[in-house]
Amino acid sequence: MSQTIFQIQSTVIVLIMTMGIIQRKKRNIHVPLMVLAIFWDIVLVLQIELTRSAIAKASQALQNPMILNIHVSLAVSTVLLYFVMLYTGRKLLKEGPSIKPLHSKIGKITYILRLATYITSYFVVLR
Repeated sequence: MSQTIFQIQSTVIVLIMTMGIIQRKKRNIHVPLMVLAIFWDIVLVLQIELTRSAIAKASQALQNPMILNIHVSLAVSTVLLYFVMLYTGRKLLKEGPSIKPLHSKIGKITYILRLATYITSYFVVLR
């Protein structure tokens, strides 16, 4: 049951993030949607850790199936990039467009990694 709840949350997070990207030219919509998606995703990671001891399982990389190691690597990379996105996003809001190319480039990478994390989560569940 908890796996279903995690997958539903993950789907909603990806949808919110997609809506935020579509609305990127409307700052008053983009910013709240992206902040919501990022913080909710971090909370989801914490939920998974608290209910499944995900860090303990992930630390056994040599015994884990390759798909789990790929999924964990994608998820960790995504969360780390969230902090870069929050930093560059705040800087963009305060200082103007000079950091926009970096924010946009890292945003694309972060979104692709989040989608890959989402997709691999289903393969991890199926195993």
